[in-house]
Amino acid sequence: MNDRATAPRPTKVTPLSGFPEYLPEQRVVEQHFIDVIRSTFELHGFPSIETRAVEPVERLLGKGGDADKEIYGIHRLAEDEGGSAAGREGQLGLHFDLTVPFARYVVENAGRLNFPFRRHQIQKVWRGERPQEGRYREFTQCDIDVVDAGELAPHFEAEMPLVMAEIFAKLPIPQMVIQVNNRKIPEGFYRGLGIDDVAGTLRIVDKLDKVGPDKVVALLVEAGRTPEQAQACLDLAAIRTEDTSFVERVRALGVEHEVLDEGLAALAAVIETGAAAAPGAMVADLRIARGLDYYTGTVYETQLVGYESWGSFCSGGRYDELASDGRTTYPGVGISIGLSRLLGLLLGKGLVGASRKSPSAVLVAVTDEETRARSVAVATALRARGIPCEVAPAAAKFGKQIRFAERRGIPYVWFPGAAEGDGDQVKDIRSGEQSDADAASWECPAQDLRPQVVALEG
Repeated sequence: MNDRATAPRPTKVTPLSGFPEYLPEQRVVEQHFIDVIRSTFELHGFPSIETRAVEPVERLLGKGGDADKEIYGIHRLAEDEGGSAAGREGQLGLHFDLTVPFARYVVENAGRLNFPFRRHQIQKVWRGERPQEGRYREFTQCDIDVVDAGELAPHFEAEMPLVMAEIFAKLPIPQMVIQVNNRKIPEGFYRGLGIDDVAGTLRIVDKLDKVGPDKVVALLVEAGRTPEQAQACLDLAAIRTEDTSFVERVRALGVEHEVLDEGLAALAAVIETGAAAAPGAMVADLRIARGLDYYTGTVYETQLVGYESWGSFCSGGRYDELASDGRTTYPGVGISIGLSRLLGLLLGKGLVGASRKSPSAVLVAVTDEETRARSVAVATALRARGIPCEVAPAAAKFGKQIRFAERRGIPYVWFPGAAEGDGDQVKDIRSGEQSDADAASWECPAQDLRPQVVALEG
């Protein structure tokens, strides 16, 4: 029998585009960001929930309001649930954001929730993106929302960006600026101009950063707006201020409408609150529209200063009609960090990194395999005191064991029995300093206890 003929052929592993997978040192960065985000959310009283990965396709399409967004269907699961294998009726799809499933969660559990209800959610979502730098088919979002029954107090619209400003101040990233607008401002302005298709106009203006003002004007005229109306839309979108002076600049455009008045007053309140609580963190930017139709009030987008071409990493807004059971409507406001998008660009540009690949602060050396039990006992004693460590995989020469630690960034190597009287010693392999040590009392410096995440030059 020819063994070579029956041997399996080697299989080439081809990565799937749009599904990021991190190396250990990159995962350290991701986990640090998640820890900071989660702990800050909880500092502000947002408990955690998790919703299912799938929703009915008709709900995703109807509530998402963006027909261009590809939704990944789950056909086998839909068939198991009694749905049709063809068409959209009864079909299930992976959620493309966390707001739509959260709205459904609120309606289903309204009788068991205390309103106003606030929550945070850190979870994977799936979206039909064309994979490219910073845009993925599978990615992690970090959301907070507040919903209430019947009516939502406007002060929550100012709270959302302040929570995010606190998070950004804790992370080793370039300065973030949160751009805030209110959908009632463009809606009232457009209606004051005589434009009835507000949603369609918003979607076109939302393309400003992608296609530029000339193309936006052309698209608006192509969609039936007059050149004068199109230019007025651009004039509104060009207004950006760090204080409430945007109100006067809008008034100077000479357009009047009661909805415009409501939007200006609401946005002014948010900007005033932000200026007092987090100076410099927020700006009023009237080009911000947000493409999703369910937003009805304040909307947010966020950019890194100096890296504006990367687009927004944190966005959201107020929605009044997304959650309803037919009797009660549950208006809400929320904001979300696109964590995978942010990390993809920070890591890809070398702007942030981890001090080591391994969580271990100490590698316990093994003199020979007969004494491995002693090394394991040292590691057990160190772990009992909260010091992350691991035991060397083989009783190689000490130089080789030190190189094993160096490659992983482990700062200390522990040598059982190396001191006089059969005591132990520990070596800082960065400085070369070696001293006597006892696993029951040795203190690992705080900065070495866990991998550190730091800003880099890039």
